[in-house]
This record gives sequence, structure tokens and C-alpha cells, in this order.
Amino acid sequence: MIAKTTPQTIVLPFYGYAAVSLCVAMSLLCLSVQAFTGHYFHPHILAVTHSMALGWGTMMILGASYQLMPVITESDLFSETLAYVSFFAAAAGIPLLVYAFYVFDMGIPAQAGAILINVSVACYVINQVGSYTRSRHQNMHGLFMVAAACWLLLTTLVGLLLVFNFSNNVLSKDSLYYLSLHAHMGIAGWFLLMIVGVGTRLIPMFLLSKYESAHLLKIIYWFINASLIAFVILFLGQAPPDWYFVPITGLLTAILQFGYYCRRAYQERIRKTTDTPVKLSLLSIVMTFLPVLLLLSLLAAPGVSSGKLALFKAYGFVIFFGWITTLILGMTFKTLPFIIWNKRRYDAVVSDKKQGPGNLYSHKWFAAMALVYMTGFSVFLTGIFTEQISFLQTGSVLLLIASLLFNLNVAKLFMHQPVHT
Repeated sequence: MIAKTTPQTIVLPFYGYAAVSLCVAMSLLCLSVQAFTGHYFHPHILAVTHSMALGWGTMMILGASYQLMPVITESDLFSETLAYVSFFAAAAGIPLLVYAFYVFDMGIPAQAGAILINVSVACYVINQVGSYTRSRHQNMHGLFMVAAACWLLLTTLVGLLLVFNFSNNVLSKDSLYYLSLHAHMGIAGWFLLMIVGVGTRLIPMFLLSKYESAHLLKIIYWFINASLIAFVILFLGQAPPDWYFVPITGLLTAILQFGYYCRRAYQERIRKTTDTPVKLSLLSIVMTFLPVLLLLSLLAAPGVSSGKLALFKAYGFVIFFGWITTLILGMTFKTLPFIIWNKRRYDAVVSDKKQGPGNLYSHKWFAAMALVYMTGFSVFLTGIFTEQISFLQTGSVLLLIASLLFNLNVAKLFMHQPVHT
């Protein structure tokens, strides 16, 4: 059986939803700058974080992985119906949860949102596992994606318990205590595993590099999973803080190996010129080290102080607004143009070379977006450490402008019409 491309009606809604969610998250950020001068467990910060983690990062990755899993495994998607259900459940659940956090109402809205998100993720996991297990080409990239999906489900299940714990005391301690467990299962288990698995496939492909190493991928895979399992065991066992250096060292080792993999792919590339989206994606790989360094600083910092609270906020900001977002901003304009072009080329005979995937979006808009975004990111991060409202306000406005430029370019792609002959 020849693998077929996932229908656009499955993939594009995820991309569109994620793009709009990015604008929503940046708008919430502009309205919440004052919250970033206080404690990190603030309703508005929680709303912004979940809007970025779920509405932006997760929805974009879900859409991309529905497209990529059949390509990577050379097999059809397990169930198109489950894919549609996963979209609609998440699309309904995420706004409910974000709204609940913003007004800090952990009643019906939060609980309904959390349940819908878990329904969505469960459908996604079944689809990923089903697609992988019945495929003809089970490789490490697909295994990374399956493992990441399973960690995502564990993350959302813990999140569901935390939501109900606010009003029903279903856990032995308060929800703030379990926040670290919930967050790091998602960051390392979902985002890191998925980014490594997909990145080690796409980056060499976009660079036209022949480099690949299944052995190195296995090492990275087991280092990440072993480190994450060790972290969960240490957390549940209430181990002393010093013990956490063990899983952090394991994650740092995996990230170093991931960086080495991408460096080898870059060195052995056939295409010597690198376009801006790939450059931004490569920058995100360098930024992968920043959260680890901040985490080590947090463990080394004694007691609770304003400086340590700033490190907590910077840690989350660098992860969601730096590492994850810079990668997605770059990869979107390497994957989405091809998805649209690949479908439209069957609908028309293209008579113009300018109709190729790389010419379906505005490179000037992309370059402007990248510049404005990285400037806004740097200014806002400075504001977190200095607690200067002027820096936070300026940075948030720049990030909002960048998100609008991103949406304009995505809209341009969505509205593209091929030239008929």
C-alpha cells in the first residue's frame, strides 16, 4: 500500500488555530505585564503560559505531526476521524482553560476545558501509536513522536488532576506543589522529545544533508526518557534538591548530542546557502541550552528571593517564547508552504516558476517578523530581570507586532491560488 498525504482539511485547521492563538497569547501578554513583576504563580501568567503551550505550541505541533507521521513512517494516518475529533476537542477546551486561568475560576470552565483537552490528546495518541505500529518503516524519528505523544497525555492527565485539586482536594498536596512535575513532563517529555525527533529529520532535509545516525538518535532518545523518568521518581520520592542534578545532567547530555547531530548535518549539507526560516530554526537549537542553564542556576540559588523568582519567570519565558517559538516560527514557513503547494499543484498546471513552495509567502514579512520578534524577546527578558515596566511593555508590544506579521504571512499562504494554464 502506498502512503498518501494527510488531507489538508485535517492539517490546516491546526496551523490556522495556532497562528491565531499566538496573537491571543501576545495580546494577553500586553495586558499582563504587571504580573511579571510579582510571583510566577499568577493567574495572568498561567493564562499566557497555557495559551502559548497549548494554543500555540501544541496545536501547531499536532497539525505538523499529522502531516509528518505518514511521511516518516511511509504509512497512512491511522484514523482521519480521530484527527478531526482531536482538533475540535482541543479547539473548544483550550479557550475555556485559558479563560479560567485568567480570571482564576477553577470551577466548571477549567474542568470542562481540561477534560476536552485530554479527549483531544487521547485521540492524538491513539492515532500516533496506530500509525506507527502498522507502518512499514518504523524508525527512530517515528519512535520519538510516539513517545512524545505518550508524555503529552501523561502531562495533560496530571494537569486535569491539578485543576480538580483546586476545589476537590484529589491530591495529597496543593496544586502549586505539583506544578514542577506537570511542567517538566510537558517541556522535556512532549516538546523536547518531539522537537528532537522531528528536527533531526527535517533540518537535514531542508539543508539537503545526507547525514544521519540512528545510533546517535537512540542515545539521545534513552537519555531524555531515562532522565525524565528519574526526575519523576525523585519528585514523587521527595528527594533532596541536589539529587536533581542527575536528570538535568542527563538532559544536558542529550541536548549536546542533539546539537552535535544538527552541526554534522549542517557541515555535510549540499545546499550551501541557508534561508532565513532555517537560520531561525538553527538559532532555536542553540537556545535549547538556555533553559538548562537557567534551571541549574535555580538549583544553585539558595532560599527564596526576588532574584530567584525572576529566574523562575525567565526560565518559563525562555522555553515558550524563545526555544519553542523560534523553532516553530522557522519551521512553519518550511512545512506549510510545501503542504499547500503539494495539494494545489494537483489542482492546476503551474506555468510559472514563482509558484514554487518557497515563493508562496513574503520573505520580507518573514525577515521583519524575525527581527521584531527577537528584539521583543530580548527586551521583555531584560524586563523580567530588571522588573522595569517600560521594558516589559515595549517587549510585549514588539512580540504582538511580530505575531501579527506571522499571521499575515500565514493568511497569504492560505489564500494562495495557483496559476492555471
